[in-house]
Amino acid sequence: MRRMPAVRPADSLARSLALAYALLVAYACLHPLAGWRDSGLPLFDWLWAPWPKYFIPEDLVFNILGYLPLGLLLAAALPANLAFARKVTAATLLAGLLSLGLETTQNFLPSRIASNLDLGGNLAGALLGALAGARWGAAVFGPYGRLHRWRTRYLIDGRTGEAGLVLLVLWLVGQLSATDLLFASGDIRSLLDIPAPLPFRAERFIAFDTALTASALVAVGLFTRCMTRGANPLPVLLVLALGVGVKTLATFTFFSPPAPLAWLTPGAERGLAIGAAVLLPCLLLPRLAQHAIAGTSLLLATALVNLIPENPYLPYDRQLAGFSNVLNFHGLTALVDSLWPYVALAYLSALGLWRGEHLGGPPARRERRL
Repeated sequence: MRRMPAVRPADSLARSLALAYALLVAYACLHPLAGWRDSGLPLFDWLWAPWPKYFIPEDLVFNILGYLPLGLLLAAALPANLAFARKVTAATLLAGLLSLGLETTQNFLPSRIASNLDLGGNLAGALLGALAGARWGAAVFGPYGRLHRWRTRYLIDGRTGEAGLVLLVLWLVGQLSATDLLFASGDIRSLLDIPAPLPFRAERFIAFDTALTASALVAVGLFTRCMTRGANPLPVLLVLALGVGVKTLATFTFFSPPAPLAWLTPGAERGLAIGAAVLLPCLLLPRLAQHAIAGTSLLLATALVNLIPENPYLPYDRQLAGFSNVLNFHGLTALVDSLWPYVALAYLSALGLWRGEHLGGPPARRERRL
């Protein structure tokens, strides 16, 4: 009897990233998740709607760009020996089904409008991403791909390393929130619409901003260090540099007039210097000490972000924020930014429980056991 060739399994990292991205897309499409009601219209009536009277090109661009990474990740997550056309078709259909389900669900939200134009933009973005993922996905995400080699070299093994990488990607997503200070996250106060406990004074705000930036820099740097192997500081520096770059992009895009360095406040400037001076020697400490300092710094930064006075001088572009997809995007980044440190603390706790050998013991033995 002829044996069928074995199907190579999908790459788990691409699968994890695709799932995380799909969940983010679902939240962005259904934000603010309030006021559910039945409109009384046929469920799929929106599919046959005519061309909208008021067309906003920016919304279509957002739809295409929003689903492009999803199509890429889905194609990369499929078994490597599937034919090119099958990969593209399967990834596009999966993304299209997600879009169809979300657009249909929007019928029950008074603040959202189901649109066949949005569905078309999502399918176009997914198709473009699937073409790229089917062509280059294996070279990046495959067992011998660049990302896999980088992951094997720098990250701890197993699902723990993948979960940490996904959390770092989500941290970068949170930095796209232009109304936040540099590296600030965990603002439950704004999420629950609670007023600031302290009035704004310039000296007080600068002091809080300095302490917040310094503690957040140490927390993120050591969080990255806890999920990486070896003593190479490159992953830590790379994550922090990407965070600064993403925040620069956010302030350039959403501030009016464009202000790419608006995040470089006096407090942020001092906090970066103090945080770097604390972080560098911490990178030489034993793993267990780094783990403890990471959790403590994360708790401190989260407390400070909920105590800092409101900044009344943010030059935020309210006209740009009026576009529906931009507003949904800010709802997504605000949620990720608010919840990230609490999930990161849970991850650090799990890392200590499940990967205790990663945090203690002689360095040579520890690296061999990884």
